[in-house]
Amino acid sequence: MYLGLCDNGISITDIARVVEGTLYSKNPEDIAFGVSIDSRTISEGDIFFAIKGENFDGHDFIPAAIKGGACCIVAERAPEEDIPYILVADTTRALGLLAREYRRRFSTITVAVTGSVGKTATKEFIYSVLDRKYKTNKTEGNFNNEIGLPLTLFKLNITYKAMVVEMGMSARGEIEKLSAIAEPDIAVITNIGTSHIENLGSREAIRDAKLEIIKGMKEDGILILNGDEPLLRNINTGKICKKYIGIENPLCHYNAVNIRKTATGYLFDLDVRNGDYIVKDIETAVRGRHNIYNAMCAVVCGMLLGIPEREIKEGILGYEPVALRSQVEKHDDCTFILDCYNASPESMEAAVEILDDVASENGGRRVAVLGEMLELGSYSHELHERVGKAYAKGADLLITVGENAKYIAHGAKESGMPEEKIASLGYECPEQAATDIRRLLHKGDTVLFKASRRVALENVARLI
Repeated sequence: MYLGLCDNGISITDIARVVEGTLYSKNPEDIAFGVSIDSRTISEGDIFFAIKGENFDGHDFIPAAIKGGACCIVAERAPEEDIPYILVADTTRALGLLAREYRRRFSTITVAVTGSVGKTATKEFIYSVLDRKYKTNKTEGNFNNEIGLPLTLFKLNITYKAMVVEMGMSARGEIEKLSAIAEPDIAVITNIGTSHIENLGSREAIRDAKLEIIKGMKEDGILILNGDEPLLRNINTGKICKKYIGIENPLCHYNAVNIRKTATGYLFDLDVRNGDYIVKDIETAVRGRHNIYNAMCAVVCGMLLGIPEREIKEGILGYEPVALRSQVEKHDDCTFILDCYNASPESMEAAVEILDDVASENGGRRVAVLGEMLELGSYSHELHERVGKAYAKGADLLITVGENAKYIAHGAKESGMPEEKIASLGYECPEQAATDIRRLLHKGDTVLFKASRRVALENVARLI
């Protein structure tokens, strides 16, 4: 990845200093012009970081990186090949240190987003607003971890004036590391759910892990919080200024009021307290009441950064959902809603409203095809059953796919959904699941497909 600050590159001596490593080179003034962690895409003059992953070890690919043109290797052990190298204790940490230093060379406004649900949608809303006034860089795909965030930062150059980064986690300490790399000016915590409760043990612990985002923030930074979430009220953020958004809590700094459904989304007004004025007729083109919260975060970011009201509204209306997130497609005689990017109990429950909205337009049955939610640990059965209760009245036909998803079916049955409206299928192969589902569908059905990312339920949908 090209380091776009200047055509002169960065000396490997300077890189060694930044990553707190020891340089072994006959020519310490050699220059690196780019950064790579992938030997398949490396370019001449790149410095190669030998990253260790769960299923791979970048040290195994050092020969390929050298063949591809690497000028220097950052590694945890000395390479056998005759090439300049920098020895570090942790290559992933070293990548983050270099990314932070690289980011500091720019005056780019940085907005960071975390939360249990809605991170990606909120990031995209904020990007759509900020990019109306500033050329804006953003996290692509799922590049929201200790490797993905640095790679996002390395895309910066002098033309970018703003950046929106997403921060994911599965354990304590991960958000703190990401915040230290990005050093956000503005941070957003969308909500506190039950994702990763297997690792963290409680929603309070999840909240504390999300709040680590303030540790890397500038002292004059601003933290935007969901004021309808009790766990986020009355928290101590030190010198970091708090701004609350909400729909239900009238004491928030920014409240969505006069909420109206439209054919494709919502219209709402934003009541700005302290400023004592109202922003009228903010329109979203995406379904689901939960997306009002995501849009509000973007509106507030835009206001804090001095973006004119008209451009903020254009940005909200111009928001484009990421693939596999509430993606509506016509499929033969049915309408499919592909929402397979990820799933948690909270997002599963929120999807009921989207299913109902789309089905109301089409006039057919509401069919929910739901797969497993992962990383719920000992809470898994209970939380799958909770989702089932939400669909007992929210669907005309419930189809569950996979072993743990059968507890969704059980929860629906316990809440009064008739057995003839419930089908629990195995998931030995997508082809068989698709065949079984196809037999259950009727002309005009609206069909929601939702499960955790690793389930890849979209593969089933595409075979129907």
